[in-house]
Amino acid sequence: MIVGVPRETFPGEQRVSLVPGIVQQLRKKGVDVLVESGAGAAACFSDSEYEAAGARVTVDRDEVFRCADVIVCVRYGAANPQAGRADLARMRPNQVIMGFGDPFAVPSAVREIAERGVTAFALELLPRITRAQGMDALSSQATIAGYKAVILVADALPRMFPMLMTAAGTIAPARVLVVGAGVAGLQAIATARRLGAVVEAYDIRAEVKEQIESLGAKFVDLGLATSGAEAGGGYARAMDEDFYRRQREALAKVVARCDAVITTAAVPGKRAPLLVTAEAVRSMAPGSVIIDLAAERGGNCELTRPGQTVVEEGVRILGPVNLPSMVPCHASQMYAKNLAEFLRHAAPDGQPRSDGDEIVRETLITQGGQVVHARVVEALARGASSS
Repeated sequence: MIVGVPRETFPGEQRVSLVPGIVQQLRKKGVDVLVESGAGAAACFSDSEYEAAGARVTVDRDEVFRCADVIVCVRYGAANPQAGRADLARMRPNQVIMGFGDPFAVPSAVREIAERGVTAFALELLPRITRAQGMDALSSQATIAGYKAVILVADALPRMFPMLMTAAGTIAPARVLVVGAGVAGLQAIATARRLGAVVEAYDIRAEVKEQIESLGAKFVDLGLATSGAEAGGGYARAMDEDFYRRQREALAKVVARCDAVITTAAVPGKRAPLLVTAEAVRSMAPGSVIIDLAAERGGNCELTRPGQTVVEEGVRILGPVNLPSMVPCHASQMYAKNLAEFLRHAAPDGQPRSDGDEIVRETLITQGGQVVHARVVEALARGASSS
């Protein structure tokens, strides 16, 4: 089996799908690895390191796609909608591609991949079950995002995080609110606490209260009935608009007293819920900072603009996209480990397992010229009926 590692082409993407250490492990198992020159440069992995690990490096991107049985990448399809289109013509029937494909964003992009006869896996659809933990790239990258979000907030905030007792007096600690206690939110809580902030956290799922408090943060109870708020796999379930309206009203009172707000709330396959209104932003003190980790999904804050910093009455709203790419070395190491484990489990001989395995079933989106993932098929049908 030959595994191909193309250089990422999504604007600003600095991660690489396999790092030299993982290449070395694959080589020991008899897997050949073909790497496009420069693929790991932005993540601090040189071509010579790949060669020392046993990979072959080529400057020809076409060769990577032509020779590889399996293409492993960070982004493809709708996750790289413009620059990635050039790779469609390079794909061939029965070739396997693995990475983040964002299949619900533009379902028609999945159909185009299917028409090439490619077998495609979308890692963000991995079920959150115990035996899939080592393959959970979505969680590993969310860990990076939660950490980096706090660092960006600390840099943007015109005050320090920790309480300090100095000859010039006592400096009060910053008050930080984290909205959403998934993987990114929990890492944000932990990082903000390590920096010395007083942290509060809210999540629609009351079940996570213990996790929040174990990290030293205070759980915010808005007094809303949240039964049935957790979907399968530990994800939040989408609620009705009346619930979100009452949630926004209650959350605004908490937001007003905070120096920084980190929002991380997301519902898989749907627009991020709107939680922080423009009015709530204006209630914050000048100099306060909001960072919206859901910016790419429409944002949790009404004023968020993806990839931009918005200033509203002295409050800065940061809408960063692709935060894991800002820590490319460790993000790539974690992603590569997840990807290698997924490859070993889902397609050990270069083609998907055919035994009905749940992990394969939930992540496989195209095969044999067809879109085979039930929810993606439904999304395509909805798009066809609306047009």
